[in-house]
Amino acid sequence: MPRKLPDPQALDAFDREILRILQRDNRTPQRAIGQAVNLSAAAVQRRIAAMEQAAVITRNAAIVDPVVLGLTVTAVVEVFLRDERTASIERAKSLFRAAPEVQQCYYTTGGTSFVLVIVTADMRSYEALTRRLFSDHEWVASFRTLVSLDRVKSGMELAIPPAPPRT
Repeated sequence: MPRKLPDPQALDAFDREILRILQRDNRTPQRAIGQAVNLSAAAVQRRIAAMEQAAVITRNAAIVDPVVLGLTVTAVVEVFLRDERTASIERAKSLFRAAPEVQQCYYTTGGTSFVLVIVTADMRSYEALTRRLFSDHEWVASFRTLVSLDRVKSGMELAIPPAPPRT
């Protein structure tokens, strides 16, 4: 069941600026955020708590360089299912969500069923993963791999649009 999204109209200019700051560094002290957006630290804390409660902020995480951990292969993988029945789609979503190597997973249109971003230690690890995720499942028709030569940009920071005008 799709989750109910918060109303974008509910995010005012203060909320949006707080989100911009938190995306750059979620450890920024609330006092510093308050100074930057011209609110008290208590007001910033209340707004952050409200955005967490409304699932605008879904989690706080550290972004780790995979190469430092020996994870040197990044692959973008197109997955083609045999059919688009709900059961096949849900099985694929569940399998891909559970695989820690799958960093991002998108259910897509245009002939490709899913697009995955996968990070592994080496090609041998990648091959073992493809068997586990794709080859061992009859509902996967095929997959196509694009191996990254260089990580040019990687991030989770969204370009937050300005608040809509109040009516």
